Amino acid sequence: RLGAELGKSVVYQETNGETRVEIKESVRGQDVFIIQTIPRDVNTAVMELLIMAYALKTACARNIIGVIPYFPYSKQSKMRKRGSIVCKLLASMLAKAGLTHIITMDLHQKEIQGFFSFPVDNLRASPFLLQYIQEEIPNYRNAVIVAKSPDAAKRAQSYAERLRLGLAVIHGEAQCTELDMDDGRHSPPMVKNATVHPGLELPLMMAKEKPPITVVGDVGGRIAIIVDDIIDDVESFVAAAEILKERGAYKIYVMATHGILSAEAPRLIEESSIDEVVVTNTVPHEVQKLQCPKIKTVDISLILSEAIRRIHNGESMAYLFRNITVDD
Repeated sequence: RLGAELGKSVVYQETNGETRVEIKESVRGQDVFIIQTIPRDVNTAVMELLIMAYALKTACARNIIGVIPYFPYSKQSKMRKRGSIVCKLLASMLAKAGLTHIITMDLHQKEIQGFFSFPVDNLRASPFLLQYIQEEIPNYRNAVIVAKSPDAAKRAQSYAERLRLGLAVIHGEAQCTELDMDDGRHSPPMVKNATVHPGLELPLMMAKEKPPITVVGDVGGRIAIIVDDIIDDVESFVAAAEILKERGAYKIYVMATHGILSAEAPRLIEESSIDEVVVTNTVPHEVQKLQCPKIKTVDISLILSEAIRRIHNGESMAYLFRNITVDD
C-alpha cells in the first residue's frame, strides 16, 4: 500500500531452537518499522521481535517502531493469585530492547498503554467492522448489538450508538468472566483459635451467587450481532449463540478484532448456531478459514499503513481516530 520495499533481513531458528536475526543493509539514522503479527507460537514471535529491535538499536537506527496489530499477553494485564502482570514485563522488555514507539490495535484493556515508557498508538478496528455490518449484512437495520457478558457492554454500546441500533446484554450464571477466577484470597487456610485483636471485627464475606441466565433486551425476530475484542476460546460465544437462538434471534453474527481461534475453535463454530464469525487480519488465520467457511476476514492494512506513513512524516494521527468513542 505504501509502495515501499521490505527491508533486507533474515530471521531463522537454529537447530537448538535459538532465534538468530541478521540485518542485511545499513539502517544508520533511519526510521525502521518492524511488523510482527503473532502466530501460534507466541513466545518465539516475541523473542524474534526483541532480538530484531536490539539488532537495529546496535546498528544505530534512529527510531525503531514496532507494528504489533495484536499485542500478546494483553489478557495478563491484571494481578491474579500470586502471578504477575506479564503485560508490564513485556512492555519493559520491548523498551529495553530498543523500541521507541508501538502501533497496535484494540488493546484488551486501554490502560495497558500506561505500562510503556514510550508512545503507543492504539488504533481501532471498529470503523471497518461497522462498515462490514452496513454493507455485508442484509437488512442490518433489524439487528441488535449483543454483549455476551456485562464486561463487554461498553464496547457493544459504542457500536449500537453509531449504527443507531438496539442493545442487549447476556447476564447470569453461564458466564464465567475474568472476575470469577479464584484469586487465592482464601489461602493459607484459616487457623483455628487464632488470636484476633479485640477491636478487629471484619464483616462476614457473602458468598457470590449468580442470578439465572437472562438476556436484557429484546432479540426476538432480530439479527443478533455479538461484539468483542478477542475470539480465542469460542465456548462462551457458542453458549451465547444458543441462548440468543432460544430467545428468538433468527441470525447470529460474531464480530471481533483479533481472531486467534486456537485449538478446536473452527470445528466448534462450524457445529454451532453461529451464522458468521467476522474478524480482522491482525492475526493470521488462513488455516482456520480452510477448516470453517463461516469465518470471514476484514482487511485493516489500510489504517496500519496510513499510521506508518503519518508517523514517518511527523503528521498528526488524529484523523485515524475520528468517529471513535471513548468506550470503543
